[in-house]
Amino acid sequence: MASDFWLIAGLGNPGKKYEGTRHNMGFMVADVLAERWTVNFADHKGLAMLGKSTMNLDGRTVKFFLAKPLTYMNESGNAVASIAAYYQIEPDHIVVIHDDMDLEFGRIKVKAGGSAGGHNGIKSIDRSLGTPKYARVRMGVGHAKRGPNAHDNTVNWVLGGFGPDQRKQLPDFLADGADAAEDIIFKGLAKTQEKFNGR
Repeated sequence: MASDFWLIAGLGNPGKKYEGTRHNMGFMVADVLAERWTVNFADHKGLAMLGKSTMNLDGRTVKFFLAKPLTYMNESGNAVASIAAYYQIEPDHIVVIHDDMDLEFGRIKVKAGGSAGGHNGIKSIDRSLGTPKYARVRMGVGHAKRGPNAHDNTVNWVLGGFGPDQRKQLPDFLADGADAAEDIIFKGLAKTQEKFNGR
């Protein structure tokens, strides 16, 4: 019997070293949602910080779990699949929020299914859930310079912080990401895509 709970997972890497880096966009959006809906996090099997709450929007109430995997990005699937199995949450009730280098900073795209686009966290979740058919909120972080050290540049880029201009825009951007996750749950994927993907 599938649960009527939703699971929102914000991806990132645990630990001080990674706080505020591009790769931790998912954690940052999860923190915005936690503040909005008064979610208190507790440890789930050492795999994730997990909390539950209810959202009340448009006269409807939805119960949800909010997760920040502690497994490091490349093993995010272990955390997401463990929570989904434990609480019997189907992939169509899962929303994953992650950074995306293919999008300019400040842009958000929403999708379900399709390729992982080189994102190791998404690859891991696809593997662990056995399907890519869950919703994703892709938070644009732009990408590093191409060139001879492209791989190193990329690693340093995603694990780097934001410049002063981006830091100013960050609160609004994170709030938009939180809105996108809520919209998927309350308005469905197609309406959410109309709102965000064309921007």
